[in-house]
Amino acid sequence: MRIYVGNLSFQTTEDTLRDLFAEHGEVQEVAIINDRETGRSRGFGFVTMGDSASGQAAIEATNGQEFEGRTLTVNEARPRSGGGGGGGGGGGGRW
Repeated sequence: MRIYVGNLSFQTTEDTLRDLFAEHGEVQEVAIINDRETGRSRGFGFVTMGDSASGQAAIEATNGQEFEGRTLTVNEARPRSGGGGGGGGGGGGRW
């Protein structure tokens, strides 16, 4: 289960986030999202748990919890919408 974790402190590391969620089950992956230009944390990340039951337990335990001075927003990650895309070709008119 992939979990969104928002309102992270800019000092939070992937290791400290992993430790927080490991209390609730197997953590498969942790990713804190950084700004491309500055390399600084954007204040949110994702945690992938081993199964849905441990993921749900982690969400319930950590959502609204204070962690490193910030109140976390934690919920199941939504699938990424297919954004962007290029412009289309021209229409079928005759010249």
